[in-house]
Amino acid sequence: MRFRKIINDPVYGFITIDNPLIFQIISHPYYQRLRRIKQMALAHLVYPGAVHTRLHHSLGAYHLMCNALSELKAKGVDITFEEDEGAKIAILLHDIGHGPFSHALETVLFENIKHEELSLLIMEELNHQFKGALQIAIEIFKNIYPKKFLHQLVSGQLDVDRMDYLTRDSFFTGVSEGVIGYDRILKMLAVHNGQLMVEEKAIYSIEKFLVSRRLMYWQVYLHKTVLGSEMMLVKILERAKQLGPWKSNSDSALDKFLFDPTQTASLKNLELFCNLDDTDITGAIKSWCDHPDKVLSILCKGITGRSLLKTKFETGPIPQKVIDTLREEISLRVGVSVDDASYLAFTGEAVNSTYDLSDEKINILFRDGKVLDISQVDNALIHHNLSRPVKKFYICFLK
Repeated sequence: MRFRKIINDPVYGFITIDNPLIFQIISHPYYQRLRRIKQMALAHLVYPGAVHTRLHHSLGAYHLMCNALSELKAKGVDITFEEDEGAKIAILLHDIGHGPFSHALETVLFENIKHEELSLLIMEELNHQFKGALQIAIEIFKNIYPKKFLHQLVSGQLDVDRMDYLTRDSFFTGVSEGVIGYDRILKMLAVHNGQLMVEEKAIYSIEKFLVSRRLMYWQVYLHKTVLGSEMMLVKILERAKQLGPWKSNSDSALDKFLFDPTQTASLKNLELFCNLDDTDITGAIKSWCDHPDKVLSILCKGITGRSLLKTKFETGPIPQKVIDTLREEISLRVGVSVDDASYLAFTGEAVNSTYDLSDEKINILFRDGKVLDISQVDNALIHHNLSRPVKKFYICFLK
């Protein structure tokens, strides 16, 4: 009897798992940890429905990968069973290296280590456990597999990762500006000279995809309150690191990563990393609400009770005099030093680029075999209006 499992997804309906190896990977504790990591960090403080997890996103991206591979095979693209399986595993595990609260804490908990590096370490360990069955998936993930279009489906300017997170995040936030025509884009995918391309009939769908991504960044991912709350989370862990352990179990995974400078991304502590998720951070924050340090206590109570720092966007850099004045005022009001007040008043930059002409490339395949970058297409919206990055300066401070 043929193996088959179905998962009911709120975005796409039923997702089919028809490969025993893939089902074993999904059932593995390393993968199941993704249930305990929110996809959008603290965005639920602004959009209450945004509580979906990395597991939701991973399964959704897997579903879109299945559809993309089916479309390409139907168009005569040579994809073997092993390559099909490898691409599906690669997308299923592409985000398995994310730590608690996803991107928000990536550089705080794991300095100089990107989540992609951790994903690769976990994939290699799983490959060992599954006796080499993930080798093609790893080669696709690392972009060393000969058929480059398979990697482009996993990580590229038009990958199924982006298609799912835009579709899923717009669904759970209720922000309709993020809705894209992912089904039409998948139908129009093609492979030409070994590269992933899109047929010319999908030009407008691609432009909508790029515009939706821009709108989602400013309306959701870089929303000023979302940005401010996630920066509070960063400041909490930075302050906790500075202060050292307090009423904590030194054997906990969080303590190891916060207070033990010897921790590095290696197989010896991979098990420790895979025991770390959002609940560790949330539990610590609740505990630190009663911390004797005023700064840490204020920040933790702010996150727990949604009494957030005020965040404002400005068109230009915030003058240092403004920051100094704010810190002095907060210092007197709260009863902390001016240096400590820097955790309660700080600035930063938010940058978003819709389509960087020097870095990004979405190729359009025309009926006559001609290939053009989307920015080179006549009257392309992206060429005229959206190629320049937008930078905003922000200031966060205690009200």
